[in-house]
Amino acid sequence: MNDKLKRLAERREHLVAQSAFQRVTLAQNLEPWLMPLSLADQGLAALRFIKNHPAWIVGGGVLLSTLRSDSLGKCLRSGWIAWLFIRGLRAKWSGD
Repeated sequence: MNDKLKRLAERREHLVAQSAFQRVTLAQNLEPWLMPLSLADQGLAALRFIKNHPAWIVGGGVLLSTLRSDSLGKCLRSGWIAWLFIRGLRAKWSGD
């Protein structure tokens, strides 16, 4: 029985070393693909967001077109800047 346990321990040691080598080899083979896969993942996340929130996309387009053109856009832009300024002052006064 002791001889069998010894062989099992040796086999386990061999398999652990083999799996460690395979992990290193796999990591080396996948390294060139990390950046392209990361970009593809970000693109898919953006598409999922657009699919799940179409109103945000339409609203954002309308807001951008409004801010770029007429007098309403100028008023909204001025109000936005004033709001940011006031928010900054409040944060400074309250110690945030």
